[in-house]
Amino acid sequence: MQLMIPDSRVREAQEWICRSIRDAGGRALLVGGCVRDMALGLPANDIDIEVFGIAPDRLQQILLERYRVEIVGKAFGVLKLHHLPIDVAVARKESKVGFGHKGFNVRSDPDLSLEEAAARRDFTVNAISYDSLEDELIDPCGGMADLEQKILRHVSDQFCEDPLRVLRAMQFTARFGFSVAAETIELCRTIEFEGLPMERVYEEWKKLICVSAKPSLGLQFLRACGWIRYFPELEALIDTPQEAEWHPEGDVWTHTGHVMDAFASERLNDEWEDLVVGLAAMCHDLGKPATTHFEDGRIRSRRHDMVGEGPTRTFLDRLTRQRDLVEDVVVLVLAHHRPRDLYEQGAGDTAIRRLAGKVGRLDRLVRVARADTQGRPPKVFDGFPAGDWLLERARALEVETSAPRPIVLGRHLIELGLDPGPHFAPLLDACFEAQLEGKITTVEQGIAMARAMIAKKGST
Repeated sequence: MQLMIPDSRVREAQEWICRSIRDAGGRALLVGGCVRDMALGLPANDIDIEVFGIAPDRLQQILLERYRVEIVGKAFGVLKLHHLPIDVAVARKESKVGFGHKGFNVRSDPDLSLEEAAARRDFTVNAISYDSLEDELIDPCGGMADLEQKILRHVSDQFCEDPLRVLRAMQFTARFGFSVAAETIELCRTIEFEGLPMERVYEEWKKLICVSAKPSLGLQFLRACGWIRYFPELEALIDTPQEAEWHPEGDVWTHTGHVMDAFASERLNDEWEDLVVGLAAMCHDLGKPATTHFEDGRIRSRRHDMVGEGPTRTFLDRLTRQRDLVEDVVVLVLAHHRPRDLYEQGAGDTAIRRLAGKVGRLDRLVRVARADTQGRPPKVFDGFPAGDWLLERARALEVETSAPRPIVLGRHLIELGLDPGPHFAPLLDACFEAQLEGKITTVEQGIAMARAMIAKKGST
């Protein structure tokens, strides 16, 4: 198998480690995701090496001959190379002894067989090892056959001991376009959420949003295995109807899957920007289950954008404590109809500045609205003129990627002779309002307006 390690420093380190372990009487194998990715013809950016025949202390001595290492799991021999994406671990056994994702007894065992080491992994496609010195694949679980057939299959019934693996299946099937084996889906049905740490749950959802080729497959898997029940805001979208004239694709659940795939096809590969926009695309219609009703023979969901704030917050509160992320997503959900509304109204500069002030970044909002428009097959997507128009206007007004910044600041009022205090707020608000309306465009104009307001107030 051809080693596809793009970073020459990483490749050199991997080769040195494997040779040094061999020279010390052991064996070092590339394992897990890096082998899977290379077998798929993808570059391996993160390298995991499993070591046999060498005790943890001796392994650390070998690595320290050339590299700085961080011990991230001394009890079971995991070492991370400083400033390099390489983890090195002595082969180990895991046994379930307690509750939750961390309820495992993990013990290093350098004498473990290759088959026993592979058996502790989650999926067969992640249980393949590679001896780079001998150019030998070790595949005791049939992972290569499953890779060729694009099937995600659990290695053993021990899979159910770690509930996080269900969410790993969610993002793996979406990342690689795999189908999940029927027996794996059935096994996942028996697994409870079991108090998974928020941070680990968030990481799996982040991968679904930021790196998956087709996020809808991950959502479909959650529904198939029953784990959608742990995310009731998304579950509520299932069978929520939509007006066929505007949404021929079906219910809100189906629409959301198409919207997510449209978003994924146009990522920026900027993790934060893609995460904010992707989560907003996923949450944009969470208000529809509570607002959808029949009226005059039509299906209506009035104010679903406004009502969507509540379920968006509760969904995101299960994933993260990052308040800036939550707020950035919520404002996009609340405003996801505004690009089309402003376009159809022929809105002026003031309305565009106000919208920029609310959402912060109009480029994000257009990405969400564009994906929403695309996610309606078989309705033909022939572009998003509302978005193109809004971005062009926003660039001219210098509010495409940021909210309007107030021209008149507190320091200007101090320069006019005012002492700081509560009376600043109405003056600054009035100046900012005039700025949004285009009445002032320079600092000089703003100061003149503030001076006039101060003089008027003084005369009264």
